[in-house]
Amino acid sequence: MIRLVSEVVNWSKILLFTITLSIIISAFVIQPFSVMGSSMEPTLDGKDPFKDRDSGDRVIVSKSSYTLGGEPKYNDIVIIDSRISKERTMKDNLLESPIVSKVLNRNYNETNYWIKRIIGEPGDLLEYIDGKVHRNGKELDEDYLKDGMQFPFETIVVPENHVFVMGDNRNGSHDSRDIGPIPIENVLGKVLFRYYPFDNMTNF
Repeated sequence: MIRLVSEVVNWSKILLFTITLSIIISAFVIQPFSVMGSSMEPTLDGKDPFKDRDSGDRVIVSKSSYTLGGEPKYNDIVIIDSRISKERTMKDNLLESPIVSKVLNRNYNETNYWIKRIIGEPGDLLEYIDGKVHRNGKELDEDYLKDGMQFPFETIVVPENHVFVMGDNRNGSHDSRDIGPIPIENVLGKVLFRYYPFDNMTNF
């Protein structure tokens, strides 16, 4: 009996350690993410809640790319927390873990978390000229776009410690044109690759 109790205690410790490690990894190192909406088409296909579709593309996001001192760079496809006026804490990272959100019945993929492309870094001058984005006086070569941009945006200089993001579907994306530059602390991670659908795996 004593031996059985001892084995149960040991297995319980192993299980607790495994769960804790999994939460830490998914909260601070690497995390799966389901693409929602059409804002990143044609690069990424998102779930459309108004159609009979099970899911959109699924990607792996490196959260450690920036937490370990790296800076977001041009053309990085990133996950952002769109609540730019809210100060983020370690608690937010923990709640965004798929394991924690599942236990709490809290879907971290919806509403506040957007997938976008970095167009401007701190200090960049961004302008809309003849349907094109110009950065520091040079027109961007954006062959990844779904369509040409139909609506202008105001010229802006990206503030320090911020980035400017847009969706690849420029005419169907809510992004920095709507909410402004994104604080770097609100850039949660960099998309590494698409793992689903399996016949369209892609590195980014």
